[in-house]
Amino acid sequence: MVSANLVRTVVGIIVYFVGNIISLLLFLSPVPTFVQIWKKKSVEQFSPAPYLATLINCMVWVLYGLPVVHPNSTLVWTINGTGIAIEMVYLLLFLLYSDKKGRFKVLLIVLVEVIFIALAATLVLTLAHTTRKRTAIVGIVAVVFNTMMYASPLSVMKTVITTKSVEYMPFYVSLASFANGVAWSAYALIKFDPFILVPNGTGTLFAVAQLILYAVYYRSTQRQIAARQAKGDVGLSEMVVNGSSTRTNFSRNGLGSEGGLK
Repeated sequence: MVSANLVRTVVGIIVYFVGNIISLLLFLSPVPTFVQIWKKKSVEQFSPAPYLATLINCMVWVLYGLPVVHPNSTLVWTINGTGIAIEMVYLLLFLLYSDKKGRFKVLLIVLVEVIFIALAATLVLTLAHTTRKRTAIVGIVAVVFNTMMYASPLSVMKTVITTKSVEYMPFYVSLASFANGVAWSAYALIKFDPFILVPNGTGTLFAVAQLILYAVYYRSTQRQIAARQAKGDVGLSEMVVNGSSTRTNFSRNGLGSEGGLK
């Protein structure tokens, strides 16, 4: 007879691998946004906030997954290590296509994040002498930053409600956030790891709220876009004025799709 523990272990492994695949898809979900940025050579109204939040989140989880902190968590640090590499590419594009003030903000925040992680790792490894204590300390920090990552698009939700437009809240990012939150919440319930359950359960609720907004305001968004196009006002785009290309912002949407930091 198959024991309950064996079933729990097998299901846990399956969910663990599925969770990592979905996490990778979450990291890759902003690719269409950055293709748009690359083509237009401008970050327009998009914000670096979600990518900065995801970067620090990934760095904390890499620290959490190290054998000297939380043994037997190889997939935790490998998927988040991949996330660090992907977020750095996104932030590099922000540096290339932002104005001088925007570049300075992104560089400063990345520097602060790196210093924070270096200090946290040094203090945890020198002052906490057991993996149980290290897991608890880093786990609490990870909960905070993981919740911040999921909450980073909340500022744009107010803009969506005000403008009745989801033009700058990409559907696939919200959908990937929802799937990621569900997968990791399921895994956390199987092993009952509160450090994984709390932020991912919260993130699932945030993602549901975004998807509801998307469903409510999708049609009004399409009407607004059609009205702008009919008037020749196409939003954030290039206009040719007297034979020269001038980038003009006609958007009334305010914040970018994925956060409020500019």
